[in-house]
Amino acid sequence: MRASTERILTSHVGSLPRPDSLIAATVARGDGGEARFRQELRQAVTDVVRRQQDAGIDVPNDGEFGKAVSHRVHYGAWWNYAFDRWSGIEYGAPGPYGRTPRRSRPGEIVLTSQDDRRDRQIFAAAYGDPESGVSMGPRPATGPLCIGPLKYTGHAALQADIANLKAALTAAGVEEGFMTSVAPGSAYRIGNAYYKTDEELLAACAEAMREEYKAIVDAGLVLQLDDPATATGWDMISPEPDLADYKKFTMVRIEALNHALRGLPRDRIRYHLCWGSWHGPHVTDLPLRDIVDVMLAVDAGAYSFEAGNVRHAHEWQVWRDVKLPDDRLILPGVVSHATNVVEHPELVAERIMRFADLVGRERVIASTDCGLGGRVHAQIAWAKLKALADGALLASRQLWR
Repeated sequence: MRASTERILTSHVGSLPRPDSLIAATVARGDGGEARFRQELRQAVTDVVRRQQDAGIDVPNDGEFGKAVSHRVHYGAWWNYAFDRWSGIEYGAPGPYGRTPRRSRPGEIVLTSQDDRRDRQIFAAAYGDPESGVSMGPRPATGPLCIGPLKYTGHAALQADIANLKAALTAAGVEEGFMTSVAPGSAYRIGNAYYKTDEELLAACAEAMREEYKAIVDAGLVLQLDDPATATGWDMISPEPDLADYKKFTMVRIEALNHALRGLPRDRIRYHLCWGSWHGPHVTDLPLRDIVDVMLAVDAGAYSFEAGNVRHAHEWQVWRDVKLPDDRLILPGVVSHATNVVEHPELVAERIMRFADLVGRERVIASTDCGLGGRVHAQIAWAKLKALADGALLASRQLWR
């Protein structure tokens, strides 16, 4: 994994705005349009890598274009793509994401549905007003259900994604690229009608996703693990749980992830933590200070986290007290998906320099809070990436003068 040895490098979290032609080809895919979809996908990945390069992004990806969406506004493709790459899955489980809410026994941690988030309960009127600008995105009425052994079957789709990205990187002359994959602690949150316990389903999910992780690393790409559930699960438990109980619950998922990563080179892996990409108040977000040790327990070489939006921008101060292991990097978000306002490059530079002063300039890669695709308009998304690159250049001039 490249480090900022001569200047502040830039990257982002993953999702970028899909072109309308690719969305249309995705929708038509089931009507005999597979060949058209594959052609559109290859060209779209080539174009998006080149556009990231032109915007000043040093470590680009495929925009997550192989993770299909059918609308411009989307929030779940980073996760639900995996359901089509597993055996033992059928659709139709109750609840927005296949999990029927139930009350927990004392000391037991049980996740509820998106509709029961504590943030949504507090701001019910805002969430219920279609003109408020508060949104969690369109959500299905039913979700996936595990009805048999969960195994990885997505090899063909994965190899197509890898081939498309590697060809695009070569065409653009880009040195390094990354590919996202969902972590088991986020992926396994589906209906379960087969395994005796959630922990058994988690273990099966970890073993299945290991095949994807290994293939991405073996292909010479940087693997990014998307795991917002580490932080967002806190908001999906009502009433608010004891912090120690929650961290114990979460560490089981981190241990499953580390088991899935066994033997893979740490310096080719980065881990993304966030508090959810939906546009909302987020007053029930778990503070970074309370979860940073859990994040650092992941056996990755770099950590990506939100640091640009107004709910978490102050948390750069955590690194005054928390020591980053000597062989690790951070990718703080210095532009945000949570606002249509495009950050000024001088603000971006200021944010970068705060982190560089605390952990060292060589260990900071400037990034975004979360994926921009599906969260802000395409014009705004690309303007934000340009501001990110411009701010990194300003910071580099200060840090290497």
